[in-house]
Amino acid sequence: MKLKTIFLGLEAGGRSVVIMNGDDAERLGVLALGRVTVRLDGIVKTAIVNTSTEMIEPGRIGVCKRVWEGLGLADGSEVEVEVAPFPDSIYFIRNKLDGRKLAFDEVLEIVEDTVAERLSDVEITAFVTALHSFGLDLDEATNLSLAMIKTGRTMKLDGGPIVDKHSIGGVPGDKTTLLVVPLVAAAGLLIPKSSSRAITSPAGTADRAEVLMPVGLDLEEMRSVVEEAGGCIVWGGSVHLAPADDIFVRVEYPLSIDPLLLPSIISKKRAVGADLLVVDIPTGRGAKVKTIGEANLLAKDFMEIGSRLGIRVQGAVTYGEQPIGRAIGPALEAKEAMEVLMNRPGPRDVAEKATAIAGILLEMAGREDGKALAEELLRSGKAEQKMREIIEAQGGDPEVLPEDIAVGDHKFTVRSDRSGHLLWINNSSIAEVARFAGCPKDEGAGILLARKIGDAVEEGDPLFTIFAERGNNLQRALDRLEGLRVVGVGDGMEMLIHEVKERPVAKRSFTLDR
Repeated sequence: MKLKTIFLGLEAGGRSVVIMNGDDAERLGVLALGRVTVRLDGIVKTAIVNTSTEMIEPGRIGVCKRVWEGLGLADGSEVEVEVAPFPDSIYFIRNKLDGRKLAFDEVLEIVEDTVAERLSDVEITAFVTALHSFGLDLDEATNLSLAMIKTGRTMKLDGGPIVDKHSIGGVPGDKTTLLVVPLVAAAGLLIPKSSSRAITSPAGTADRAEVLMPVGLDLEEMRSVVEEAGGCIVWGGSVHLAPADDIFVRVEYPLSIDPLLLPSIISKKRAVGADLLVVDIPTGRGAKVKTIGEANLLAKDFMEIGSRLGIRVQGAVTYGEQPIGRAIGPALEAKEAMEVLMNRPGPRDVAEKATAIAGILLEMAGREDGKALAEELLRSGKAEQKMREIIEAQGGDPEVLPEDIAVGDHKFTVRSDRSGHLLWINNSSIAEVARFAGCPKDEGAGILLARKIGDAVEEGDPLFTIFAERGNNLQRALDRLEGLRVVGVGDGMEMLIHEVKERPVAKRSFTLDR
């Protein structure tokens, strides 16, 4: 069937989508969410079909941005549209929905069809949901990792060993990577760090780093920075290490599930050639992982899947019951990280965690007393110097100072209405308030804690300050604050957590940041 194109101007979530007139679709024999091939001058794109009897007139086809650019279309271009067959991967997804174990070839075909956009969002959702419902054993996790590596880009660096670190996330204010990368690189090791942007948190590592330097480097630029400075901090989405994972995340996020945690992390580390990897597993009431026992089991799985892909993995079970440091939000966290690197007075936990994780990597690479070495690199200023080298290599200002970093000029300080000690901080509530204030899109938005757990508090003392770049966002954050229990102040831990007077709806906090 020949149809003339109309540009819809839709991103369509980065997917290949077309809209056909309902009568044309019926004549072609395709239903909504079916597939068609769109052909022009020998170039073919497969797209998912939606139908409309009012938006699109007969003889025309509405095309989203991805198909438009892929075929080099102009308004009114005449294209050949044909029904596309269902890919075999749909039958493999159906097998997983029945609880069957998938072989490597089946997993690979699902991932290839996902990346090539031959699967609809419904079919991808079915696959991710099946992984969540039935689980995936280590064989399947390994196969998924290998498939994601094969369908993405990889990087090869000369020298070694190549080291890396990753946090499973869940704790606000965790700017540890901004210290670990320069600490490890200052010791002479190579650390090509690709990081995520925030999905559900106030700031991802890429968001924090972008305050200091460009992070949207391509793979060749990433390699060049590592060869020059020994390390980098770039946004993983720009280097396309595992494009399938970026698609799967779009399904996981609205469903608040994360079945692909292991293969997602390990595939990206293998793609940059990592030989040694530390996985940071924050643990506690306010974290993803609640108990040390669960953390140990997760570390065991990471170690096993890592060994299968040629990566030596070690877990770091870390304290996750309150934010790391005092700053939450991209600019506030970048500012705090630079203050720690410059040995200015600040929260002890940031430097403590960073030197502990860097120390593990250094010892895995054969250095003795890694934590002491990391502490010396920090104290001597060598880590700061290395960070400035990385900032310059990535196109930032190497002379940047903490006071140069702008934060939101709309702010409100929350004060204590009683005396005692700070007993607890609700991580998910703090993160939610920060996002209402504008994080992570507004770099200057966030929260600065005045007290941490265990600190003495007098009535009227500041507990935390909310920053926003716009007054309406500050008001949104304050309105949301009214319905949340963010911190607890008292003389001792209260035994009653809360009363249940009505039938509760079971909800759990969910953090998805890779």
